[in-house]
Amino acid sequence: MGWWQINADTLAAGRFIVSELAEATATLQFLECGAATNPAERAWFDAHRPAYLERLADDPVTVQLVRTGLGGHWNADFLTPTPTGGTTFAQDLVLVRETSPDSALADLEVSAGGRLPALLRRPDLPQKAADLLEWVWERVVAPDWPRRRRSIEADIVARAGQLSQGGWADTLEKMRPGMRWLGGSRLQVNPRDYPPRELAGVRLVFVPVTPRQGWVSWDAAAQRYAVVYACSGTLSDADRPAVPDSLGRLLGPARAGVLVLLDHPRSTTELVALTGQGLGSVGRHLKVLHDAGLAGRRRSGRAVLYFRTEAGEVLLRAQPR
Repeated sequence: MGWWQINADTLAAGRFIVSELAEATATLQFLECGAATNPAERAWFDAHRPAYLERLADDPVTVQLVRTGLGGHWNADFLTPTPTGGTTFAQDLVLVRETSPDSALADLEVSAGGRLPALLRRPDLPQKAADLLEWVWERVVAPDWPRRRRSIEADIVARAGQLSQGGWADTLEKMRPGMRWLGGSRLQVNPRDYPPRELAGVRLVFVPVTPRQGWVSWDAAAQRYAVVYACSGTLSDADRPAVPDSLGRLLGPARAGVLVLLDHPRSTTELVALTGQGLGSVGRHLKVLHDAGLAGRRRSGRAVLYFRTEAGEVLLRAQPR
């Protein structure tokens, strides 16, 4: 199995960050390798897959590049540079575009697990990869970025809540399939048979993305390591519990939406990120719901978490479907 040896100081200094490039790369990987598992994802594919296939129709080199670099047993390192946080998509894309041709070929050979097809033995692969990522960002991700970012930020808040309640071991095991805390300062990052890596004095970051994709990456020279994982948000809001019309008329659509989201304890910050409403509006809705006995609250560390009471559950169950 692939595991990292992580000392207490490294783990304690670990933090969650937002990466626009990781979001674009995960979206590209989902467009190429993903499969719809629910109506929301099928609608998303129907909206974006045709344009993606058209973009690649006359470019067999880029088709093979993506299939090899993101569809094999290991992502090509130059396609998944380790996120740093606090940078823009354009700034991070430079890392892909300026990769040396020799480095790109070496990374792709690792992804392919051996010799590359002759089609990929050319010097412009970093440029082609950057051009496609830029297309994915501009055509697919950027128009939806505000909503995606809210989902990502909501996930970060939720993970922080898990961390305060269950500690790092519980939080890490719930983060992505195949990752679990083994004890003895060991973190299994995937089930594959890779040599262990010693993470002492490095910068460790956790990067949520909205597509159902994930990977690990590192820059050993810069001592940066990253775990990219699928956040609790989705590509579309379509699979969120719908707000019943009757409940919306009773409480108002915005307040009813907050009540529906209290299916498990959430902080005010998380609700702001999920609903897109302002902090003041969410606070007022929570106060009304709490005063009416439909929502309860409890403290978890420094955060106050809100949840549906039994009266709130009864009210939701009473709504016509």
